[in-house]
Formats: sequence, structure tokens, C-alpha cells
Amino acid sequence: MKLPRNAFLSKQWKRIPEKRRLPVAVFATTQFLFLLWWAAFFPGALSYDSITYVWHVTTNHWESNHSVVYDSLVWLSLNTTGDLWILTLAQTVAMSAALAYCSVTLRAWGVRQRWAAVAASVPALLPPTAVFVIFVWKDVPFVIGAVLAFGAAGRLAARRARGRQAVRDREFYRTVGLLFLGFLSLALFRNNGILVGVVAAPILLIALPSMRKWVLAATAVPVLIFGLLTAVIYPAAGVKTPPKDAVYAFFYADIAVAYGQRPGFFTKEDKALMSSIAPLSHWKGRAANCYNADWAMESPPMNRPLAAERNDELMALWKRVMKRTPDLVIGARVCRAHIAWAIFPGPKELRANTLLSDPQTSKTLFSYLKWNDDIKHSEYRPKLKIRPLSEPLHKVADFSWRAFKVPQLQWLLFRGAIWCYASYLIVLLYRRRTKLKGTLALVSVTLGLQLTVLAANPAPLWRYMIGPIFLGILLLPLLRAKPNFGPTPDPEPSQPTESQRENPDSDPEPVPTPVA
Repeated sequence: MKLPRNAFLSKQWKRIPEKRRLPVAVFATTQFLFLLWWAAFFPGALSYDSITYVWHVTTNHWESNHSVVYDSLVWLSLNTTGDLWILTLAQTVAMSAALAYCSVTLRAWGVRQRWAAVAASVPALLPPTAVFVIFVWKDVPFVIGAVLAFGAAGRLAARRARGRQAVRDREFYRTVGLLFLGFLSLALFRNNGILVGVVAAPILLIALPSMRKWVLAATAVPVLIFGLLTAVIYPAAGVKTPPKDAVYAFFYADIAVAYGQRPGFFTKEDKALMSSIAPLSHWKGRAANCYNADWAMESPPMNRPLAAERNDELMALWKRVMKRTPDLVIGARVCRAHIAWAIFPGPKELRANTLLSDPQTSKTLFSYLKWNDDIKHSEYRPKLKIRPLSEPLHKVADFSWRAFKVPQLQWLLFRGAIWCYASYLIVLLYRRRTKLKGTLALVSVTLGLQLTVLAANPAPLWRYMIGPIFLGILLLPLLRAKPNFGPTPDPEPSQPTESQRENPDSDPEPVPTPVA
């Protein structure tokens, strides 16, 4: 007798070990939701950067100003399918897996399974986070790495909270490996991503004292790999380094802000150098906008090739400006990183509002067709547009995205700063209520993301702070979490017993019983 379909599914569900049901349910739910968004914006949402990646890999213009690893994934997608859909599909699968992993991390801290599942599924439902995942952007795997690193760090911290920090079983090594993979993704998919590891590492070393050598390896080795790729392997493979005017654009913008506010501090020699590259009216005018470095680098009026040629002189000027008026330079950096710390957007007329990228392709391919013949005549040009698999689904998804863009709610839905502060408060309250050790690890990645953007940022782009939104949503259930294990003093590190060496899984981590 053939079982009814629902009975069949029920039977299959019961075959899954109980401790695996939560991540399986979360993965299935989030993947289904992501697939709806993916089908609505097939083959993926595009931006100016997306077209740049395609230009890089289809015309042999490989450059390291963007992630070379992500460029390689774009090349692989185009050369296997002739399209970008396999790349964006893979992004949805990877994010679903990372969210499923984090749901188990939440359970380890006493979150009820239903709330862990809800928190992990919300990012796949909300348009700001869900649409982000199907963009052709290096920032997507960067954020996936952040979510994975958060989940692994939280899992290691939960071991300390249970008093099992000295146990070196199979689960421990697997978690350290995933922590390493998360920080490696952060390092490889954004050029300044190594700073996240640099910031998070000391926090994790404090939160996980008995695991320091493993934590150090998981955070430091990705930095070394990035350095090796950038300094040795990429140049040897013919990947071009970005021009100096692109690398040092933030410094030029600092000079402009200082000149706009205190022009009397600049000598004749300083002004002669600046005027040779752009009119002083530009340095004192649009370039002096501290919110957006792109205004300073507009060409014309700035002669960017000459700026690159005279970069050493400009950097010497920057050092003099920094020495004379450090307050202006630091203030310019803080202002430019507005998206990292300010809850509400700045003046729209200065392009200090939250800069969003619509998941629609412009007719000019974001101005590429106006100046780039390679893209204009590319065989892939017909593929560089939204081709929804379902037109009704596309209309609903596009309407949802635009409805969520309401300016009055962008501070909550598109700006990561509020989620950073919420995360810190949630973990602090949880620590005070439970007295559990190691909770500091839960905000290590969030703080790393926030301070990285604060250190160097060109403009208030929402994607630079989308990671803290994912992590903040995941941390929300801690407000009601009730772990069934109490504070445990840190014992002296000890060697595993003979039985543990023979059978590393003989002492698995207990799963908290859900508390009603």
C-alpha cells in the first residue's frame, strides 16, 4: 500500500536524528525562500560592480581592486553555463547552510528551537537581506563568511560556558575549521576584510582563553594567505594592481576636507600641487564633502592619471595636513564612515543618505554602455539583465523591495549601525542575566565589521553594513533564552581520558531541553 504523501514526508522526517532536525528545517525553509527571490530576479540582481566583474574576466582585465577570488567565480559561472545564475544560486545555498549552522549555535545558548528557527529564517524573508543574497557582488560571500564565523565563534564560546573548553574532540576541530573558513572568506572577498579578523581576534582570545592557539590560527592564517596572494601569487599570475589614484582616494578626500575648512593652513607649494591636479575651486567645493569620497575623485575636474603620477607628493601633503590638523582628517574619516555608526542618514543633498542599489538593471548597464566598447559588444550583454522565471513572482518581489525602501524605516531595515548597538545590548543583558562566560565572542564579528567600515569607507553604501543586520537578527532570541546549564568555573586544562581519545564523540555536547 502506497503511503500518502504527508505520511511519507512524516516518515522521512522521523528518520532524521533529532539533533539534526533544527538545521535541516532551517536550511529547507531558507533555501525555499531564497529560491523564490532568485527566481523573481533571475539570474541575479546586478550593479555597476557586477558589470565590472564581467568586464574583468571576459576581456582579460584582471585587477585586484576587487576580489580576484570572486572574479574567478564569475569567470567559472560564465564559462560553465554562459550565464550568472549558477553563481547566484550557489550564494543562496551557502547562505542557507550558514544560517542553519547558526540556528544550532543559538540552541547551544539556550534558545528554544522554534525561536532559533524563526530568527535564522527571517533574513531569507525580509527584502533587504534576502535580495542582497542574490546580487552579483563580492559582498555576498563576504557576509556569508561573517555569518559562518559568528556561528563558529558562538559554538566555541558555548563550550566554555559548559566547562568543556579543554576537551579536544572531533566537534571542536570541526568548529575551529569552520571559524577559519569564515575568516578566510572575510579576507578573500573584500580587500579590507582582513581587518575584521584583526579586530575580532583579540576579542576571541579574551573570551576563549583555553583555545587561544586555535583561535589565533583561525584568524591569523587567513591574513597571511591574503598577503601571500596579493603580494606574490596575483602579480605572478598577471593580475594587475589597482592604480594609485584608486588606492589612495581616501587620502585625497582627506586633503580636500581639510582645505575646504581651513584653506589658510595650506602653503603656496601645497596649493600649487593641488591646482595642478584639479582646480582649487574643486578641492574647496564638491571635493570637500566629507560624506562621500566619490565627489573628490570626479574626473573631470580631477586629473586622476596625474594624481596617480604625483601620488608620492600628494601623500607627503597628506602627512603634513595630518600633522597640522589631525582633527580635520580624523573627522573626515568618521564622517565618511557615517553608515557604520550613525543610526539615521545624513543630508541627501550631500549624498549622505543611505545609498541603496535596486535589483533592476539600468538601460545603460549603469553607464558602462556609454564608455566601454568591450561590454557594449560583449557576447554576454544579453545576459546582463533581469530575466525573471516568473513575471507575477517578479512583480510581487519588486513591489516588496520598493515598499521596504520607505525612507522613514531605512534606519531599521537598511542601516547596520542600529543592529550593532542592539547586538551589544542584547549580549550584555544576556551576560548579566545568565552569568555565563565567553559571551563576548558573540559580538566579536559584529564589532570587527563595524570598526572595519569605520576605518576606511568611501560612501554610505548600505551593503557595507548589511552583515551586522544578519547577525543582529540572529541574536534577538537571546532576549528570552533560558539555558539549562549554569555558570561553570574554568577548570585547569586537562588531557582527554583514554576513552575520549579512542572515541572522540563519546561525550557529545548536551542539547539544552527547551524551556516553556
